[in-house]
Amino acid sequence: MKNLILGTAGHIDHGKTSLVKALTGIDTDRLKEEKARGITIELGFAHLELPDGIRLGIVDVPGHEKFVRAMVAGVGGMDLVMLTIAADEGIMPQTREHLDILRLLGVKSGLVALTKRDLVEREWLELVTEEVRDFVTGSFLEGAPIVPVSSRSGEGLDDLRAELARLADRADEKRRDGSFRLPVDRVFTVAGFGTVVTGTLLSGEIRVGDELELLPSGREGRVRGIQGHGVKSEQGQAGQRLAVNLQGIDLDQVHRGDVVVPRGVFRATRAVDVRLDYLASAPRELKHRATLRLHSATYEVPAQVILLDRDALQPGDSAYVQLRLKEPALLLSGDSYILRMSAPATTVAGGHVLDPFPPRRRRRSSEALELLEAFGQSEQQRTIALIIAQSLLSGINFEEILLRSGCPRKIVESALAALLSSGEALQLTREPRMFLARAAFETLKKGLLEELAAFLDANPLKEGMGKEELKTRLPKRSDQRFFTPLLSALEREGMLVPDRDIVRLAVNSVRKNRPAEDLSGKMALFLKEGGIEPPTVKELMERFRCDERAVRDNLALLVRNDEVTRISSDLFYATGALNGLREKLLDHLRAKGEITPTEYRELTGLSRKFLIPLLEYFDSEKLTIRVGDKRVARKR
Repeated sequence: MKNLILGTAGHIDHGKTSLVKALTGIDTDRLKEEKARGITIELGFAHLELPDGIRLGIVDVPGHEKFVRAMVAGVGGMDLVMLTIAADEGIMPQTREHLDILRLLGVKSGLVALTKRDLVEREWLELVTEEVRDFVTGSFLEGAPIVPVSSRSGEGLDDLRAELARLADRADEKRRDGSFRLPVDRVFTVAGFGTVVTGTLLSGEIRVGDELELLPSGREGRVRGIQGHGVKSEQGQAGQRLAVNLQGIDLDQVHRGDVVVPRGVFRATRAVDVRLDYLASAPRELKHRATLRLHSATYEVPAQVILLDRDALQPGDSAYVQLRLKEPALLLSGDSYILRMSAPATTVAGGHVLDPFPPRRRRRSSEALELLEAFGQSEQQRTIALIIAQSLLSGINFEEILLRSGCPRKIVESALAALLSSGEALQLTREPRMFLARAAFETLKKGLLEELAAFLDANPLKEGMGKEELKTRLPKRSDQRFFTPLLSALEREGMLVPDRDIVRLAVNSVRKNRPAEDLSGKMALFLKEGGIEPPTVKELMERFRCDERAVRDNLALLVRNDEVTRISSDLFYATGALNGLREKLLDHLRAKGEITPTEYRELTGLSRKFLIPLLEYFDSEKLTIRVGDKRVARKR
């Protein structure tokens, strides 16, 4: 079964409701006030079965100018429109506004029903037909069927059904993939069942038992039951008019304008970037920061217009703008909207949402305009690349890319695969999948290196910086989960060396030419003066009146700078003195092939306090190997 939504439009008292009743047998005026006043105040609903398995859900909208809000709520899910114009009156003010609304909301197909044909002569009917044909020129109804019809006599109804069948056969159904979205246009309660909402399912499929969420409130519930055109069903599909029984949500907790969605999939927004078309019929220019009323789907909310590239918009112009909403609403990329002034109460603008979750834009930003241009031209891969790039150092996860781009999941996956293959973007985490532009990744790498170098410069006695401390130096707007891949990349590139819990620069950036008066310089001089029997750690503490930690930190710095060598935990030699002792040992080994501790003591004059640690150090250097009481040269 192919399901489409047919909506009515047109001036008050031009016969919309009567025509729907004549086509379907259903009176869509259900309220006592509507019956008493003879006008449609609220949305009405009916259905029509067409040949070839096509079912039209019909939304009958009010025609009075005071009820444009209700009219717009009914237009949101339309696939086809039936614009009704009374043959005895012709084109009227709401005819024009309704056509503007339909065009701005992106309705693409429909026909014109010339109602009340039984009230006019043939010649008059021909004149009105020509007037209507001129009126719709340049709109989506240019060239559309114009069908004279009488709801009273039934004349023309068969022709109207035939034209509707032809249009419906060519129309595309709404997407059934993706998550369900049901904007609420009516709320009521049924004894024994509780809260029921109705609406047009814009996408996906909804099933009994599904967990749901109401946005923007965030209230959670479950689908208790579903009806489509009065028939109970286990599921509903995109394009159908549905009544959904909500479990866990009270009547006073849901209102027209709420949207029924799967739990945890969507979220409301307070700002959207859009392409705005300002009608030539608008009464005055649109100024930066003007506040209008935004209508989309079934909700209405005040919105401040932020003009991104100018200070005012003239009637008939178009521009990229950001709309900042007074209250949160669910808007997705591709959703249509209109804007209305309060005084005079009239429709002045509309268009489609481009980016539903934009950052606060800097006006006249070339980067913002480049992204919106890509959105507007449906350049999907470029759009996704720019979304990632403009997330800067924060990165962006896969679900956020889906929401912002408005692209199907397969398209996003394909675009990301291409961007990853080219190296333009990187995936830094698996769960959730986080992406970062190459340029941002390089900026973060450079920043980490600069932080490490600055730390070592400020702490010259430190060998490196703790990993956890370095992680905290990532920019706050970035994600600390990026630290591990950043560290790995810098290690692969030979820029730094992770060593257990610390990170060292691969190339020592610590200054070697320190002022002569600093502590490590004084220690180096004192060790050099000690010659072959240098002072111990304890003696250095006594000499410079400092604690053991300060001594060992300074000695570590001298070791890293190759000024002294650690022989044991308590013994450090100046490089020159150690080299001299090593050469004497090597000369003896070259001549004799072996040496005893006594021979080395006679050779150097060292006391046992220094002799044994030195010989053990040369063993550890793999210069000698101990065999019994002797040392022999290691084979190289």
